[in-house]
Amino acid sequence: MIQYEVRAGAYYDSVVLMQLQKGLASLPGIVDAGVVMATDANKELLAAMGLLPDNVAAKADDLLIVVQGENEEAARAALAQVNALLQQRRGGAVQTFRPKSLHTAVAQLPTAQFTLISVPGRYAANVAEDALNLGQHVFLYSDNVPLADEVRLKQLARAKGLLLMGPDCGTAVINGVGLGFANRVRRGRIGLVAASGTGLQAVSTEIHNLGGGISQAIGVGGRDLKEEVGGITTWQALDLLQRDAETAVIVLISKPPADQVAATLLRAAQSGPKPVIINFIGYAPPGRRLGNLFFTSGLVDAAEHAVRLSGEVVALVEKRRPLSGYLRGLFSGGTLAYEMLLGLQAVLTPLYSNIPIHPPQQLPDLMQSQGHTILDLGEDAFTQGRLHPMMDNDLRLRRLRQETADPDVDMIVLDVVLGEGAHPDPAAELAPAIAEAARADKRVVAIVVGTEQDPQNLDSQIERLAAAGAHIFPNVSEALDYVYNRLPPPTRDFPPVSLAAFVGDGVTAVNVGLESFYESVQGQGNTAVQVDWRPPAGGNEKLMAILAKMKPR
Repeated sequence: MIQYEVRAGAYYDSVVLMQLQKGLASLPGIVDAGVVMATDANKELLAAMGLLPDNVAAKADDLLIVVQGENEEAARAALAQVNALLQQRRGGAVQTFRPKSLHTAVAQLPTAQFTLISVPGRYAANVAEDALNLGQHVFLYSDNVPLADEVRLKQLARAKGLLLMGPDCGTAVINGVGLGFANRVRRGRIGLVAASGTGLQAVSTEIHNLGGGISQAIGVGGRDLKEEVGGITTWQALDLLQRDAETAVIVLISKPPADQVAATLLRAAQSGPKPVIINFIGYAPPGRRLGNLFFTSGLVDAAEHAVRLSGEVVALVEKRRPLSGYLRGLFSGGTLAYEMLLGLQAVLTPLYSNIPIHPPQQLPDLMQSQGHTILDLGEDAFTQGRLHPMMDNDLRLRRLRQETADPDVDMIVLDVVLGEGAHPDPAAELAPAIAEAARADKRVVAIVVGTEQDPQNLDSQIERLAAAGAHIFPNVSEALDYVYNRLPPPTRDFPPVSLAAFVGDGVTAVNVGLESFYESVQGQGNTAVQVDWRPPAGGNEKLMAILAKMKPR
């Protein structure tokens, strides 16, 4: 026997509805229950469950309560318990006055600097925009927010010097206060920026369990590092933590970012004064350490690095003349060229090669470099009718002079591979060309691979190449470190987020949506106001659009 009740215009968040449904389903004689806002999608779900009453008259902003009892008496008795179950959900701690709008809530709590939003996705963007226009940092838990709205809102937040954390931001820890699905962790010197909610939780709890602590943990939403969004909030948060005196080490966590976004963020990270630990899950790291960047293999590895570095004074390489033009790599070793390409693709664009990792990196004309270019001169296209460049330097010398003559080139990287079968004295031919490049104000990096027992005399090779002006390194990793520490920082074209809301202990917040978030903030000893939010225009899309156009901008 199915009985139902429609409560017109009665809005409750999804947590309250879930708990009411569970409470009804647990009553004696009840087979099943459904408690939903009566949207078309929710009514379809009830129909699939066999719980949609015939000819029910309920609109999208109405509360629909359905119970299936073993008999009519049990079903009616359950419906009579609804008010008591709702009151039980509220418990003893109730807010005496609940403002009906965000504007009223902010006026009621003028010290609030954060607004927590967890309303359904189709309403969330408008609420977030109102919060930003009121000067609030936003924790946007809501999902199903259109990507175009996310981009628009983050651009608005950036222009105002505010953080928009989300949408679909599951967790954050601000000034020691957990927001959303957050763990309680001790305060400390490690700052987190994460485009992964559970990733942030995993690293922050591991840091806590290892004895470390969190200064700030800023969730940015899972789409922030996509090409369309461009890492807006991540860059803002990174910049914020670089300026925060309480943060000594920064951890970046994300699924693989878009190439251009990764290049910008890594350049921004390496140009700052603090160690930055990178854990882009599934991303091929260019090395273990490059300057102040530390690349890790997993979440636990990231946490362990963060705890260790937060207790150390990390010696960062002194910044020198930044790269002001293109980098050109002329390699005789294919694997070395590939390793260099792999390391540079994270930070240099446009980047081309004859051994591309991704199709857009394919160099159109092998005889003419463009942008940043890494060449494997031992590839078939270059060795037809000539010896391999490990034995014959002719082609590489021609190309070295060609790159030296290019006014847009700043740095030239090459390898010198010694050993049996290789050129008997490569420095004799390469040193004069390197000296010519140095006189043209080009920086030359030489990766010399060999041992003291090789017939070419390793020490002699290094001495003559260095005397010609080359910067000598024994492997690609150290050469990459040299390059990374000479990358110019990206131009920050946005106002910095003020540190005012991110100092001291605790937060003061306005909550719009899930009451459990309001209760969590209160339960951690902080001040919050719960907004008695209702869908505008009763959820009527056409009327909502008209009201939006009438809203002052």
